[in-house]
Amino acid sequence: MDLAILADGTDIFRRRGPPVSETRATTPVFPPGRYGRRRDGRRRLLVPTLLAVLLGIAAVLVAVRLYGQYGDPAYDAQIVGWSQVTDKQLTIRFTVRVPAGGSATCGLRARDYGGAEVGRRTVTVTAEDARRSIDASETVTTTGRAAVGEVVRCAATG
Repeated sequence: MDLAILADGTDIFRRRGPPVSETRATTPVFPPGRYGRRRDGRRRLLVPTLLAVLLGIAAVLVAVRLYGQYGDPAYDAQIVGWSQVTDKQLTIRFTVRVPAGGSATCGLRARDYGGAEVGRRTVTVTAEDARRSIDASETVTTTGRAAVGEVVRCAATG
């Protein structure tokens, strides 16, 4: 017995039982037919992998369709600034990239300091000659004092 682990040198009373010997575990034996079919331990990943691939393909198809429907890179708007801010109007200056000689319909919006919309207007701008860029300035009528002007969206006219 190792006296170093005892609380007191006079304490030689063993409180633990004899050491336990190692026992080898055996495979359990189940009555036939009672618990169903036993699996062989290999995981079958074919179905989850196939479902993941199909889900990925569906996501790509939806993304391509939505991009074609809503994301036309040929019509790109950039806000330049806004000026002439009053309680009744706001002038928005913006640039629109269009195909050569094309035109675009743009939605303009004015918002107040709290973020609420106080004015909205839809305008059509057309490029001169074969230019690909349109510099425009449009006035939006507002119901209150605006703090910011935005170009919400530009799309092909028609």
